Amino acid sequence: MSLSLIAFLVLVAAFAVGSFTKINAGLLATIAAFGVGTLLAGMSVKDVIGQFPAGLFFILVGATLLFAIVRINGTIDLLAYWAERLAGNRKVLVPILMFLLTAALASAGAFTPAAIAIVAPVGLALGMRFGISTLAMGLVIVQGANAGAFSPVNPFGVLGNKMLDAAGAADDSLKLYAYCFIFNAVLAVIAYVLVQAITKRRTAKTMARLGGGDTGIHHDGGPATPATDGAGGSGTAVLTAPARTSVAGQHASGSAPVKVAATPMRILTLAGIASLLVLTTVLGMDVGVASLVIAGVLIILDSNVQKPALESMPWSAIILVTGIVTYVGMLEKMGALKELQEGIAGLGNSSLAALIASYVVAIVSAFASTTGTLGVISPVVAPIAMDPLLTPVGVVTAIAISSSVVDVSPMSTSGALLMASAQPKDERMFFRALLLWAIAMIGVVPLLAWFLFVQLGIG
Repeated sequence: MSLSLIAFLVLVAAFAVGSFTKINAGLLATIAAFGVGTLLAGMSVKDVIGQFPAGLFFILVGATLLFAIVRINGTIDLLAYWAERLAGNRKVLVPILMFLLTAALASAGAFTPAAIAIVAPVGLALGMRFGISTLAMGLVIVQGANAGAFSPVNPFGVLGNKMLDAAGAADDSLKLYAYCFIFNAVLAVIAYVLVQAITKRRTAKTMARLGGGDTGIHHDGGPATPATDGAGGSGTAVLTAPARTSVAGQHASGSAPVKVAATPMRILTLAGIASLLVLTTVLGMDVGVASLVIAGVLIILDSNVQKPALESMPWSAIILVTGIVTYVGMLEKMGALKELQEGIAGLGNSSLAALIASYVVAIVSAFASTTGTLGVISPVVAPIAMDPLLTPVGVVTAIAISSSVVDVSPMSTSGALLMASAQPKDERMFFRALLLWAIAMIGVVPLLAWFLFVQLGIG
């Protein structure tokens, strides 16, 4: 058994233990990174520590601190109130508005974590008011970010265009953007309808098991309270949509939302969120650093939010994500990922190589940076895309979609931000739900994207 295979199996074992026990998989992965890296790969402790994703850590800490403040001072309630007024009683508009808002931010150049960090807290809070599953709304928001991610001015789009340019197809930049947008829009619809259907069915079964009393189902589909598993835990809480509520409490479906005041602090907080967008898209500042700066300013203006904000941050989720990414960085340092790339390059069949490359980027991107994954795979993709039997934009599109569609994974920045925006009591089940969805995307999407854009030659 090769060293690389052993290293991958250790990662799988860490995931298995973390998924079926209360032990944090990120903590296990961090410990395993030192064990595998030093004992098997001959790396120094300093080299392993060097794989810690400091940039990702600052993004998670900065974004979660900022939006903990946004939640605590009532700014999210204000935004949700405005959006609820805009949507009226048209529940179907809620996911559409959140999808288009996130897609617009990403298309304008916002790094996908920045777009999700801005929209997710508002979208999830608004979804709860309309009885929409937290998971369904979260998936729609991530797909919206992915839909705009391959805009020519987005960092993902820049990397995709570099691959097109290397393959001699630089003029197909807008095609890449359009194909990714349409694919993710369709996937968002499928995800929303599927998860909402599962939510409704599970709620009905739960109520029937409880004796068929008051189901608490309003005409907008929202159950009165989240269902729990038989052991009393939150086994289905992630898939169960809370009743539609207002900021001040529950209100009947169709009634006007309770007004939320636009206080000076909330207006300043909104200015801070707008500044986050400007700093990250126009000035190119790191999302984490920008979030920390804005959070610091808000704390100075109202120091009372500091303690509850720090206490409400999802530290277990941060350890989970950074631990897994540290292990993946160790895999790359020891050359395990390079072995995969060399194996793909040596296949000889360009179409098959494109399929395998799509699966590789999907798997790696689920646990690591999508930007980094695209950068690493780029030298392998260019020769495949230049095959005269294939269309360059088709190959690059398949790779682009496969690498980004798994960003919902809780080990990626986008998925971690969703976890940070969810209710703390649902964190563990939300992690499992996002992980299961990411696994499903890894299994299905690369094959589908390859068939559409490589085999059928769309483009």
